[in-house]
Amino acid sequence: MTDYRTEKDSLGEVKVPAGAYYGAQTKRAVDNFPVSGHKPAFGFIWAGAAVKRAAAIVHRDLKLIGEKEVEAIIAAATEVMDGKLTDQFVVDVYQAGAGTSHNMNLNEVIANRALEILGQGRGEYSIIHPNDQVNMAQSTNDLIPTSLRLFCLRDGQLVLDALDKVESGFRDKAEEFHNVLKSGRTHLQDAVPVRLGQEFGGYAEAVKRARQKIAAAREALLEIGLGGSAAGTGLNVHPEYRPRVTKALGEVTGFELRQASDYFWAMQSLGPLVDFSSALRNLAIELSRIMNDLRLLASGPTTGLNEITLPPVQPGSSIMPGKVNPVLAEMMNMVCFSVIGFHESVAWGAGAGQLELNVMMPLVGYAVGEQMKILTGGLNAFHDRCLTGITANENDTRKFLEKSLGLVTALNPIIGYEKAAEVAKESRTTGRSIKEIILEKGYLTAEQMEKVLDPANLTEPGIAGID
Repeated sequence: MTDYRTEKDSLGEVKVPAGAYYGAQTKRAVDNFPVSGHKPAFGFIWAGAAVKRAAAIVHRDLKLIGEKEVEAIIAAATEVMDGKLTDQFVVDVYQAGAGTSHNMNLNEVIANRALEILGQGRGEYSIIHPNDQVNMAQSTNDLIPTSLRLFCLRDGQLVLDALDKVESGFRDKAEEFHNVLKSGRTHLQDAVPVRLGQEFGGYAEAVKRARQKIAAAREALLEIGLGGSAAGTGLNVHPEYRPRVTKALGEVTGFELRQASDYFWAMQSLGPLVDFSSALRNLAIELSRIMNDLRLLASGPTTGLNEITLPPVQPGSSIMPGKVNPVLAEMMNMVCFSVIGFHESVAWGAGAGQLELNVMMPLVGYAVGEQMKILTGGLNAFHDRCLTGITANENDTRKFLEKSLGLVTALNPIIGYEKAAEVAKESRTTGRSIKEIILEKGYLTAEQMEKVLDPANLTEPGIAGID
């Protein structure tokens, strides 16, 4: 027995592995694009199979495909959506423009599995053909933009779920650290007192606002141009197909999809994908800033700030015994830098479209998929193995607060900015405390000073000396 079967496409004969569900055009793409070894994300495969399933449902209802054949196609597409044939999607993400190779990989796998369901051999395309039946009323040019939107709707929810956990985690820490008083810092220099809980509350708010922007960008992806076929005109598409397939696809995926207001725009522009990717990038910018703060606050433990402790999850050095590093925060920084970089690929790819089609869609799909994947994994790991276990080191926060020059800010309404600056300067040059100098100069009595310079009062709106 041979270990391959021979199939034909418009260019001629191709030897396909005998056990493969894919066919000739997929095999050509595998041979043509041995580039990265990266294969399509499951969410992208799922999205394309959902389109095939919805299209088959519509064509069954319109009686454009035989009953047995269409039911087999629906069953095969459902298996793909369930992850049963994922190993058959073998085309490198760097492939022919627009994603024709990926579309044909879908068409061939679904066709051959449908043939098998009907008791036929793989490659018996006279019964179910990848192009004629599975791809009916579709083109790569409307399937891929639709699949990209569904992919981001599906896996984007995973990012939102992870963000919900992280926001909640920061808010829990904000409450836990509410009574931990510390020196604020601006320009990395002493500033007015703050509560550690206020810092963490700010982190929670930043995550919340970034999440809202991602959710808004994700909602815009519900508008699809399926039914535009090759150029947006709807050539070879039944007049009732567009509304029917939009409704069927919504039922298959669970998303409240709507028809594009302009099918030419939906095919030409990847603007909604850019907006979504941009929202992920903006989240990464915020998260990277927060991770930098956590690493700085945890620095030390003896020669840094050491105001918080991050959970020790692994040894930090191959040569320095006992060293523990902020590895989860470091990992998140790297995730964020990658997300920012992948957005550049999305932006350049989206801007490279020409006339009726953007041929860079495979790159855009890969890049935005990586953004979603690493953000979801990174956020979940950070929450579970770092955020929930952060503790405050109140001895260190108190030590810095008592020596902070930022305390003199509360004296502005009482003795004025110039005298307060003199107190700060003298404290810095002599090493004596702010309170000691204030008492010596007679600016306040001991009782007044304890009231005016009470750090807890300085973390809320108010003017020193005024009840």
